[in-house]
Amino acid sequence: MKFKVIGAGLAGVEAAWQIAEAGFPVELYEMKEIKRSPAHKTDMFCELVCSNSLKASRLESSAGLLKEEMFRLGSITVPVARECAVPAGGALAVDRDIFSKKITDLIKDHKNITVVNEVVRELKYDDDTIVIVATGPLTDGELAENIKALVGDYLSFYDAAAPIVTADSIDMSKAFGASRYDRGGEADYINCPFNKQQYETFINELVNAESAVVHDFDVYEGCMPIEKLAKRGTDAPRFGPMKPVGLVDPSTCRRPWACVQLRRENAKGTMFNLVGFQTNLKFGEQKRVFSMIPGLENAEFVRYGVMHRNSFLNSPGLLNSDYSLKSHGNIFFAGQITGVEGYMESAGSGIIAGINAVRKAEGKPSFVPPEDTMLGALCAYISDVSVKNFQPMGANFGILPPIEPKIKDKKERYRALSDRALSSLEKSVKENGNEDNC
Repeated sequence: MKFKVIGAGLAGVEAAWQIAEAGFPVELYEMKEIKRSPAHKTDMFCELVCSNSLKASRLESSAGLLKEEMFRLGSITVPVARECAVPAGGALAVDRDIFSKKITDLIKDHKNITVVNEVVRELKYDDDTIVIVATGPLTDGELAENIKALVGDYLSFYDAAAPIVTADSIDMSKAFGASRYDRGGEADYINCPFNKQQYETFINELVNAESAVVHDFDVYEGCMPIEKLAKRGTDAPRFGPMKPVGLVDPSTCRRPWACVQLRRENAKGTMFNLVGFQTNLKFGEQKRVFSMIPGLENAEFVRYGVMHRNSFLNSPGLLNSDYSLKSHGNIFFAGQITGVEGYMESAGSGIIAGINAVRKAEGKPSFVPPEDTMLGALCAYISDVSVKNFQPMGANFGILPPIEPKIKDKKERYRALSDRALSSLEKSVKENGNEDNC
C-alpha cells in the first residue's frame, strides 16, 4: 500500500509523521517552493499564519487537554512547540520561525518521508494508494474544483490575521507589563490601557475606518475582525479582546476602562502582536487607527493584518469519525478543511487521520478516541449527521459529555474532565493495540 499526504501544514505534517513512525514510506506533497498562497511568507512547513499562540497549556483548560492528548499519541508539533516556547503567561506561544524550521528539518530528515515539491491539481486514488488531503483552508484552483466534483460544494468563511509591532516602538510610559490575574508569575503581556473617553474615540474611528474588501462576507466567530466586532456595539470589544478584567494599571492603581494586550511574537521579544486584533482594514487605516492605542502612538508595524479566504467541507455528510471519506474509503481529509478550528485542532485531526490510514493499510478497524476525550469529541462533531448548520469548531469543554454528579467549581470541573479524558484515552489506546503511541 502506498501513502500520499497532500499539504505540509500542521495537519499534513502530523499525518505524515504518524505513517512514517509506524514504519511505512510516505510521500508528502507541498507546493510552497513552486507556489505560495497569499497568506504564506516562507517555504517552511507548519507556517503559523494567524497567530503564534497555541492557546492555554494548563490541563484544566480545553486547549491544554488537547495538546496533552496529542502528545500522548506521538505528536510531532506539541513537543517541538514546547521547545520553541516564548513567555505568554498560561499560554503556549512559540517563536514561529524557529518552530517551522525545526518541524521542516525533522520531516525532511525522516528516512520514511519523501517530500515532493509539486502543485497537486487532482486527487488521484486507487485501491493500492491511501491519500490524506491536508491542503488547509486556502485550498483553491484546480484541486478545489476537483474536490468539489468529488464531494460537492464547500462551505466557506473568511479568516483574519492580527498586526505585529516592534517592541522598541511601544511607549512603556503609557503601557505596562502584566499577565491577567498574574498568571504565569511574570509580565508576559504588554498592556495598553484606555480611559473611557480614549476608548469611545478609538471605537468611533475604528467602526468608520475603510476596509480593504468592500463586498459582504461571513466571518467565523473565532477570528472576528476587530472592526466588525466593534460595529455590533460600542462595548462589544470591551467585553471581548479588550476586556480589562484581571488587570490593574500601575499609573492609576485602578482597572482600565478597556485594554489592548500585546503578546510576544518571537523568542527574543523584539516583536509583539495585538491579541484579538485580526482585521480587514486597509494598511493605511490600520496605521492611523491602531496608533490611537495608548502606547502605540509611534508604533512600528512590521506586519499589518490581512484577510484570507478559508474553505471547509460539509463534513457531517461526507466524513466518518476517523476523517475518512464515506464515499471513498482510501481518501482521508485532515485539518481546517474538515471544519476543526485552530492550529492544534488541525494538527490533532492529522494525527487521527494518519493513525487510521496505517490501520486501514494493515486491515485493522479504525481507532477513534472516546468522545469524552477532546480529540474524540472533535471527531464526533465533524461526523455528527444530526448537525444541520455545520460550522467550524475548536476545542472546548462544552463538546465533552458532562461529569456526573455535577461539580460546581469550574476549575475543579475542568480538571475532572481532563483527568477523565486522559484516563479514557490511555485505556482506549491499550485496547486498540497502540501502546507505542501512548
